[in-house]
Amino acid sequence: MARDYYKQNRLKQLRAFCHTAQSGSMSRTAEKMDLTQPSVSLLIRALEKDMGHQLFGRRGPRIYLTAEGRSLLELALPLVDGLENLPAAFDEQVNKHISGELHIAASEAILLQLLSQPLRRFHAAYPQIRVCLHNVTSPDGLTQIQAGEIDLAIGALITVPQDVLFTPLCDYDPVLIMPNDHALAGRSVIRLEEITPYGLILPPRHLTTAQMVEMVFSQHNIKYSVVMEARGWEVIKKYVERDIGIAIVPRICLAQHDDLATIPLGQYFPKCSYGLVLRREQLLSPAARRFVEMLAPQALAGWQPGPAKRSQRRTSTS
Repeated sequence: MARDYYKQNRLKQLRAFCHTAQSGSMSRTAEKMDLTQPSVSLLIRALEKDMGHQLFGRRGPRIYLTAEGRSLLELALPLVDGLENLPAAFDEQVNKHISGELHIAASEAILLQLLSQPLRRFHAAYPQIRVCLHNVTSPDGLTQIQAGEIDLAIGALITVPQDVLFTPLCDYDPVLIMPNDHALAGRSVIRLEEITPYGLILPPRHLTTAQMVEMVFSQHNIKYSVVMEARGWEVIKKYVERDIGIAIVPRICLAQHDDLATIPLGQYFPKCSYGLVLRREQLLSPAARRFVEMLAPQALAGWQPGPAKRSQRRTSTS
């Protein structure tokens, strides 16, 4: 009876398969579907038996999609997305009413500086939609998009994976920040070697800004020192204000009330390019589609969900 149950519940099988394929984790799928991990495993095994192919392989503790699994994902994901968005889509078509939730992932600076006005306009137009903001880094936002955990992300990507679509929104110059009474304050230009006597406060090394600083200083064969690693621009700015160190940040993270001196670094660092990140095969919910139409209609021009295209390369920073 248990085997028949798992075989007959095709929608649950496909949901378990798609969520696992996106997140790469049965435990995360179990949490999302409010099931146990053995239940998710049984659902996927039943689907594999029905399809007559192995859909996942294993490399140690990690799972990956087989070629057959990738083919099924392209077919099944739009169906699963469509069914999960069905109540909101039906409400829109029959009642001319936009409802549901909108999940957006972005860094604190993006949420406060770039999205505050668009979200205010969106709330005024669609007050019945519940907006859920996820304060994360650009890499974490990309991971959440690929796992199907959010509707859209705003961030900076150096490399755009083949399964996502990146639509640029704005560019910001990088600047050096320091206390107003710092020895470098008041300068309009600076050479990289003049930064080296002062310790830098940087984001963690796996994030794009820290990697970009390492690349630029290495290209100029100049050494630098890091006095502190801190996650989040607000934290970094606060410790710069307290004269713990100086920092290199995108101008978007600066607010009018910040008590900091700045020096442009555009002659050394590329602009920080931020954009809208969507999954290529994603079927947008009515709420997500309306927000994208308001924020970046060009992202939807000529775009149809479907199999992933070739990867794109970018040179932005976060």
